[in-house]
Amino acid sequence: MIENKNIIENEERAVLVGVVHKNQTEPQTMEYLSELAFLAETAGAETKKIFIQKLQNPDSKTFVGKGKLEEIRDYVQAKGITIAIFDDELTGSQIGNISDVIGIKTLDRSDLILDIFARRAKTAQAKVQVELAQYQYILPRLRGMWKHLERQGGGIGSRGPGETEIETDRRIVKDKIALLRKRLAEIDKQAQTQRKERGTYIRVALVGYTNVGKSTLMTLLSKSDVFAENKLFATLDTTTRKVVYEQTPFLLSDTVGFIRKLPHHLVESFKSTLDEVREADCLLHVVDISHATYEDQMGVVNKTLQDIKAFDKPVLTIFNKMDLYEERTFDPWLDPEVKEDLLKQLKERWARETNGACVFISATERRNIDELRQTILDKVKELYEERYPYLTQFY
Repeated sequence: MIENKNIIENEERAVLVGVVHKNQTEPQTMEYLSELAFLAETAGAETKKIFIQKLQNPDSKTFVGKGKLEEIRDYVQAKGITIAIFDDELTGSQIGNISDVIGIKTLDRSDLILDIFARRAKTAQAKVQVELAQYQYILPRLRGMWKHLERQGGGIGSRGPGETEIETDRRIVKDKIALLRKRLAEIDKQAQTQRKERGTYIRVALVGYTNVGKSTLMTLLSKSDVFAENKLFATLDTTTRKVVYEQTPFLLSDTVGFIRKLPHHLVESFKSTLDEVREADCLLHVVDISHATYEDQMGVVNKTLQDIKAFDKPVLTIFNKMDLYEERTFDPWLDPEVKEDLLKQLKERWARETNGACVFISATERRNIDELRQTILDKVKELYEERYPYLTQFY
């Protein structure tokens, strides 16, 4: 019964399902589903169709109504769809009930994100963190998963699993969670020791929504090779590099990206990774300004920083992908003076909102990178002066 493997195989054909309800507008639902499609692509699935239903509240048994579920069933049977992905978290019984009707593998956003994290985890620490989050996700869903297997056969014979098997699995999962927590605590202790050994250096951490260009920027700022690609959660493991600008050294860390509806088990499991953010002296909040909802993404990041108690730190906001922003915002025939005036208004607005702590760049085109480096250097020197007013070796 208990398995720990990737849910999505390569080249799966998927349908996505979302609900417009009293707490979520239609434009929000469309935006979330667009992001869900990107998540599915990252996991290796091709989205063939999106289904949306308007409900006061999602159905407690099947998330969507009976008629919509039958419509989904007819489509997946006709088109050879192999997986259905729901944008909100489903209970175990909902997953079982939905699968019984549509006849294919069913998962929710949290399950999908966990699957991507499992694929991306490279270090022992990240693998333990993801595995812990997976088991925490499974535990409250065991009963619903068992009921589904009983109805489907599921390779367990004609007899239902019964309470004994369910309780056995529950105990196995709880024991596994306890073991993983113990292992993670040991890894956390080692990570804390490593952070303490970094000495007196000022620590700077890159934070931001997933896929905003943090890893590309990390490469530019640290002049080192850091993995980056146009997929969500390209970086899971924290990368830290020593950087020296004008004989002033500091430590720069690239961290995991944030996202809407991030499973809380992941936030808990990635505590040690997020400690890099919590213990940083300064945060570089990277924003994809070309994204249609970049302000919402900024809100998600700020809320996550509040949740992990890292919101009170000095922050430099880096508006990245200005080249794409201009390409998507301005028509080619627009008068250059009008364009410059609009850009000036944009920059003045965010200068006011960030008290001047912002820079507009394009990492791919290396636009304003020198200005960014100088701004970071000035801030690092200021932090050294505050912390070590009697030393001059750093500044």
